[in-house]
Amino acid sequence: MHPQLAPQLIDAATMARLSQLADLDPTLVLDDFTTPEALAALADTEVLVTSWGCPPLDDAVLAAAPQLRAVIHAAGSVKHHVTDACWERGIQVTSAAWANALPVAEYTVAAILFSNKQVLQLAADYRKHRAPYDWQAAYGHVGNYRRTVGIVGASRIGRRVLDLLRPFDLQLLLHDPFVGPDEADALGARAVALDELCALSDVVSIHAPEVPSTRHMIDSRRLALMPDGATLINTSRGSLIDQEAMVDELVTGRLNAVLDVTSPEVLPADSPLYNLPNVLLTPHIAGSVGGELHRMAAAAADELARYTARLPFAHPVRAQDIHRTA
Repeated sequence: MHPQLAPQLIDAATMARLSQLADLDPTLVLDDFTTPEALAALADTEVLVTSWGCPPLDDAVLAAAPQLRAVIHAAGSVKHHVTDACWERGIQVTSAAWANALPVAEYTVAAILFSNKQVLQLAADYRKHRAPYDWQAAYGHVGNYRRTVGIVGASRIGRRVLDLLRPFDLQLLLHDPFVGPDEADALGARAVALDELCALSDVVSIHAPEVPSTRHMIDSRRLALMPDGATLINTSRGSLIDQEAMVDELVTGRLNAVLDVTSPEVLPADSPLYNLPNVLLTPHIAGSVGGELHRMAAAAADELARYTARLPFAHPVRAQDIHRTA
């Protein structure tokens, strides 16, 4: 992982637990497997605890790590570093994606509830008026009661969002090609086609994986289907939305957006998305940040405990599921 990430990710209690479970050097944090120090460590390594910044575990790395049996990822997606060579070798893989999904879902639910309440617009108007004003007359159309929320993707995050939204008086729609009507109903939503979801939803929230079939799944045609005043939320990947088409809609003011991810990940300084009053733009922080990072490290320690007890991982990652996950 990134060396500077390690002290932010692994608190003292979790490091102590890891040290009790395995023979490790708590000062050794690698982001390059080609150095003499790394090669010496890899020669005897049975388990790698990884996170953001881990280099690919390719054939060369695996050749230098003949004892490697498991990769415990203290973050979300393993696509960036777990290669086909790992699956071919039969290396066990687990991920704390479930732990990283929790803050993303919490961010999303907050964004949904604030979006239906039009909090950004109300706050801006209040700042402008600074005097008594008939807010009920001006914003009589807002609120969360019986609003329709469309969830795109029954991923870990999408399912958690649906679960967190259950207490509210909302109409929930779900689009996922792998989820049928009965399963959607069990999740508290109604299964619909993506076009119907876009056309009916006051808020559309994206939780699908980044795979070839989802690139620009929200395109100009589907953006045009969204009702005036609707909000588009993206905490997944920027590539799932045709960003040029989205910007064209947003600059007119017809739609609103809450964007934690964009394409590219860091927008150029002159992007209109920074300044549009109907856009809430955040720098990919919906997932674990600050103290939330410690949950992922604790999850990694839990999995290491299971490994040392010769128990199966609680949250395994399987090769056959990679194409359906983020």
